[in-house]
Amino acid sequence: MDRLRSKIRDIPDFPKPGIVFKDITPLLRDPATMLLAVHQLLHPFLGEEITAVAGVEARGFIFGALVARELGLGFVPLRKPGKLPYNVRSVDYDLEYGSASLEVHLDAVGKGDRVLIIDDLLATGGTAKASCELVESLGAEVAALAFVVELDFLNGREKLAPYRIHSLLNYSE
Repeated sequence: MDRLRSKIRDIPDFPKPGIVFKDITPLLRDPATMLLAVHQLLHPFLGEEITAVAGVEARGFIFGALVARELGLGFVPLRKPGKLPYNVRSVDYDLEYGSASLEVHLDAVGKGDRVLIIDDLLATGGTAKASCELVESLGAEVAALAFVVELDFLNGREKLAPYRIHSLLNYSE
């Protein structure tokens, strides 16, 4: 995991003062490290009954689509409002520096589906919890959530109990 950690850079005071943003773009720039991250994200779920992978806009799309491809599954985008062209379900939620909404197509998943939700970062857990609510509101089950980075000091994992969570890199401060 040191190889992955070396490709994450801190950007102080982004998107607002006091926030230290974990920038994954250097990881994405290196194809070998990006592939390593994808394989580490999906590894715990090999052989499990998962029927779809959902990715959270925007960086979750990158990892989610790659994980879905590696698992031979379809990909479900969880998007910001007004970006999906079909009938949608929506949920509002709070994040560490404001509020937001997510949407999903009404026919993206349904009863009997087991969905792996992927995002780049787990912070306070608001976005991840909203993602779970969206998936479950369509009758599907959340199989697990997987993140490249988890900011332990923001306690997002607590908000997601009892969901199964897999994170590649944990930061305690």
